[in-house]
Amino acid sequence: MPVVESRCVVPVEPQVAFAVSQTQGAIRKRWDPFIRRQHLLNGATVPAKGVRTYTVQRFGLAMESEYVSYHPPSNVGMKMTKGSWFFERMGGGWRFTAAEGQPGHTLAVWRYNFTCRPKWLAPIAERIGVLVLQRDIDRRILGFARGCADPVVLANVTAQPAA
Repeated sequence: MPVVESRCVVPVEPQVAFAVSQTQGAIRKRWDPFIRRQHLLNGATVPAKGVRTYTVQRFGLAMESEYVSYHPPSNVGMKMTKGSWFFERMGGGWRFTAAEGQPGHTLAVWRYNFTCRPKWLAPIAERIGVLVLQRDIDRRILGFARGCADPVVLANVTAQPAA
């Protein structure tokens, strides 16, 4: 199963970094270049384990995912429940820890794994998928880093009650 990972250090505490990563709506779109639209499903108003999310990425591909773990301020995990025909499976996890030797900073590590279908095409599709997904995740985590320095995003997350 191919795995892609991106990491960065942001100039906020882990609880703020986690909160930025879980923003929704217009605030999320300020920093996340991956999404065109995203919302929680089935009446959910906040992210939590078991909550499903509908996401349309920037090229128009849609995916439904489910939070399989939700542990503020340290980590969150998801798995695809419905999505593009070429993904057999897809999952990801975002981890936030205090950056060693950098008080007030957080190391964010985002890791995704996936398998492609049909099986006969998977060896080629997965090599291409690693390149494409790595580029998208690198762009996305850089956007996240910008969000962690954006006064509008930070004002929004500090105004929200703690998760």
